[in-house]
Amino acid sequence: MRATTLKEENETTMAEHETSSTTDDATNRSPEVTLRFLAAPTDVLMAGSMGVHGGRVLEWIDKAAYACAVGWAQSYCVTAYVGHIHFNRPIPSGHMVEVRSRIAYTGRSSMHIVNEVFSADPREGIFTRACDCLVIFVAMDENRKAKAVPNYVPKTDEEKRVAEAALSRVQLRKAIEEEMLRQTYTEDSTAPQLTNRFLAKPTDVNWGGNVHGGTAMEWIDEAATACTMQWSGERTVAVYAGGIRFYRPVHIGDLVEVDARLIRTDARSMSVIVHLRAGDPRHGKDNLPVAIHASFTYIAMDIDGNPLAARKFVPVTNEDKRLEQHSLRLRELRSEFVPKPLVKPLRDEYRITQ
Repeated sequence: MRATTLKEENETTMAEHETSSTTDDATNRSPEVTLRFLAAPTDVLMAGSMGVHGGRVLEWIDKAAYACAVGWAQSYCVTAYVGHIHFNRPIPSGHMVEVRSRIAYTGRSSMHIVNEVFSADPREGIFTRACDCLVIFVAMDENRKAKAVPNYVPKTDEEKRVAEAALSRVQLRKAIEEEMLRQTYTEDSTAPQLTNRFLAKPTDVNWGGNVHGGTAMEWIDEAATACTMQWSGERTVAVYAGGIRFYRPVHIGDLVEVDARLIRTDARSMSVIVHLRAGDPRHGKDNLPVAIHASFTYIAMDIDGNPLAARKFVPVTNEDKRLEQHSLRLRELRSEFVPKPLVKPLRDEYRITQ
């Protein structure tokens, strides 16, 4: 996992798309990758869960998108942003999983990749979509500086539609990021909060020597899940993730702190803001810089997988009240910009083809 600058992604506009990508020959570069594997019992977070937890699904998405980005850029790539993920249904352990990643469009050094996750009972072979999202990767040179990538040119009507849908999210992403960065988080709060601390292990790193972005997102989901379970007294599942912004890399041996705070509840859902901080443990836990900032939404489930009413959180301090309004503002922004759908609704299921 390695971050790029805010400037790099906030300047990803249609003009950049039209003029900045290199025109190197891309004939032998594939703009898409499909991974297929079985969901294992170890992919389930808790005994008795209805399916694979959201963090593991995010890890799968990040790995497939990474393979897609590296294949196109033909160099090491880093996750910069993950957004607008709706977890439509759980994926049971033992299901055949298919993760499809394809480039929607390219900027100067960025690749916007659309990802879809399907699963099927292998005894039946009928796949249905579980979630989809957009992931942005940035290509890096041997000095870990952003490098230009070949221009991806959509050809079919569907490819052009997907490119337009990705571009429709640029301003929304910028607005969400600015809104999140305006907020401050102090100890002046009575909100439910949970913090995990641990050292990043060698088994957590990717091929570039930093912690894999998908692994970090799994850590975030685990902390937020524990926070919402602690508050609700019930088992909880992620139903939405958005605004996952990567600011800096996490290295082997770093002290990692994942802080999840509940900021709002409505009839059923619980909104959580998560900060992942990481740095040299010799510098102390109070001096860890923010590596990732994310927002998640959870719901509580009964033993049969039915959604439950959320235990109400009433903000007390001025900070709690401000962050509750922040959560509402994030929802309003998504309504104001109305991005075009990345994927077409499936009219029916499809069977496994060899």
